[in-house]
Amino acid sequence: MKHYDSALLHAKLKDYFGFSAFKGNQEAVIRNVLEGRDTFVLMPTGGGKSLCYQMPALLMEGVAIVISPLIALMKNQVDSMRAFSETPGIAHFLNSSLNKTAVQQVRQDVLEGKTKLLYFAPESLTKEDNVAFLRKIKVSFYAIDEAHCISEWGHDFRPEYRRIRPIINEIGQAPLIALTATATPKVQLDIQKNLGMIDAAVFRSSFNRPNLYYEIRPKRNVDHDIILFIKQHEGKSGIIYCLSRKKVEELTELLLANNIKARAYHAGMDAATRASNQDDFLMERVDVIVATIAFGMGIDKPDVRYVIHYDIPKSLEGYYQETGRAGRDGGEGHCLTFYSYKDIQKLEKFMHGRPIAEQEIGKLLLLETVSYAESSMCRRKSLLHYFGEEYTEANCGSCDNCRNPRPKIEVKAQLKMALQLLEEIGDKFKVDHLIQILTGKLTAQVKSYGHNKLKWFGLGEEHDARFWGAVMRQALILGLIDKSIEHYGLISLNKRGEQFIDKPTSVTITLDHNYEEEESAAEQAAAIGRGGVADEELFAMLKDLRKKVAKKHDLPPFVIFQDPSLEDMSVQYPITIEEMQNITGVGAGKARKFGMEFIQLIKAYVDEKEIIRPQDMVVRAVGRRSVNKIFIIQSIDRKMDLEDIARAKNLEYDELLTEIEAIVNSGTKLDISYYINREIDEEKADDIYLYFKEDAESDSIDEAIDELGGDYTEREIRLVRIKFLCEQGN
Repeated sequence: MKHYDSALLHAKLKDYFGFSAFKGNQEAVIRNVLEGRDTFVLMPTGGGKSLCYQMPALLMEGVAIVISPLIALMKNQVDSMRAFSETPGIAHFLNSSLNKTAVQQVRQDVLEGKTKLLYFAPESLTKEDNVAFLRKIKVSFYAIDEAHCISEWGHDFRPEYRRIRPIINEIGQAPLIALTATATPKVQLDIQKNLGMIDAAVFRSSFNRPNLYYEIRPKRNVDHDIILFIKQHEGKSGIIYCLSRKKVEELTELLLANNIKARAYHAGMDAATRASNQDDFLMERVDVIVATIAFGMGIDKPDVRYVIHYDIPKSLEGYYQETGRAGRDGGEGHCLTFYSYKDIQKLEKFMHGRPIAEQEIGKLLLLETVSYAESSMCRRKSLLHYFGEEYTEANCGSCDNCRNPRPKIEVKAQLKMALQLLEEIGDKFKVDHLIQILTGKLTAQVKSYGHNKLKWFGLGEEHDARFWGAVMRQALILGLIDKSIEHYGLISLNKRGEQFIDKPTSVTITLDHNYEEEESAAEQAAAIGRGGVADEELFAMLKDLRKKVAKKHDLPPFVIFQDPSLEDMSVQYPITIEEMQNITGVGAGKARKFGMEFIQLIKAYVDEKEIIRPQDMVVRAVGRRSVNKIFIIQSIDRKMDLEDIARAKNLEYDELLTEIEAIVNSGTKLDISYYINREIDEEKADDIYLYFKEDAESDSIDEAIDELGGDYTEREIRLVRIKFLCEQGN
């Protein structure tokens, strides 16, 4: 096996990807894969997971098989690899989106040795003809991305993922690398067992994302708060997650009515609309995607500046994964979540009817989420603790609880009391059972174990369950009690806890938030970034140029150059290809492929500055009547015939025009020129347009008919009026 020393690996990193240094564990992981050993990688979103298998794939003999959950994710990765390489066939995917000719082309490139990375969804991998094909080629290694999908304890359980190992055995043995951005110790164990890689080398990066700002707000005037927040972050990309498809569509409609460029995304939409909306977001034609959690795993957009949770997520794994889509380039990322206990109760109701074991798991995961949301301790500390990582800073300075700390309360005596009770009842109970005993709550379970007869029963009743929850959370953070990995949720006293009972020391807590009672807090400080750009005028011009170049190549802008590269250009002012190669994230291939236009712009750079300040704004409400708004907007964007749109929504043609007029009057711009050009004589259309532009005193259709005469139908006038209002008014 070829040996790669550090200098050679760094040279290849620079040559292939344009980076001068590895991040975190990347080099150690790559070395382990190159040496042919099984590898397990826990690395947070934005930590550079994909490089851990992309680079060894380029260096090793054979083809790396990458198993990935989403078609969109594969497409982004393949586009990205092709942008770095001058060989178009360097990376391919084989999935249901390809026709027979495309599949043949992929297989030919693989057999000719052009391809180093071949992406599959787990469903495609199991197909017999794919298995037969893969048995003919040399597999360098298997990479299982988003490996938490294997675990039923993960936030995104997928049964197909649990069948990966038998398929690999059928294709042929090769080393495995499993990668995930979120795994508690229990999930990690489950993944390793299922993939038969218990002895794999485990590389665990810190889950801390220092550039993310975490904030929870009470869910009161949520629509207003979200619109205000977006207006204050104008021009920046953001994702809003909602739990229901209905809420996704309603919120998108509200944002559009308030002149915010937004698109919806959920599994109930047809695939073409979903893909089109995702592309609009990636290509920066819109700023905001409103989505269910079906959206995001396939998104490799590095400059998402905020992630908003309209509803609290079902688990902290989900929360970490979804917030982790912000600030992947290391720049600012504001993670704002709206919390109401009523949402938790709704989620619990959804679980009824599922198998009991699944309900148990779901409820325990929800309890962790409630605990995180209501806690007033550092959010970073409690989030990292959940993933088995200790955060030692007293104040992270980058979450709402640390920015606005609550008064501390001494709880040495109460903590000792709780630990003594735990010592007595043993390790077969969960935190809520312990709290029921302390607060004197006579539940069926407390009674059945006879715990109402203990001396501890009701001994802590002067404090409520919220107080005791904060005490027990502190005991976990301090490492005085352990959570069972095998029997999730059960707690036990450990050696340190026993020592605390013998020699208690001062322990302080902050009381949990009670969002149901608290008055709405003043606006929190805006999210923090990593500082500005050296030359903001140039940076703005480079971003505009990137959009144009991206459009020309039909690629998302960040595949051309990522923000850190543009920032570096605005510091270094490169004016030759050689200088461009030294810009962070560029490299020789990219400099040659995309660099020249950027060099020319920098050479000819002139000073121009535009500052757009957030405006005070009033939220425009949306009438519930216009339930079809999103469908109509998206259909017109795709240039569908208006007759077809009306038919799809079971509307009369004139009813559809009324809907379109309502959309246009709310300030949304629609382009129906394609339809007018087909349906109305050009001269007539010009006459009507000119009438509204120069002669009309109002937008009245009756007045227009009187003025224009009988040759012009009401329908024609309405259509051209829509066009006029859009072009001149919106």
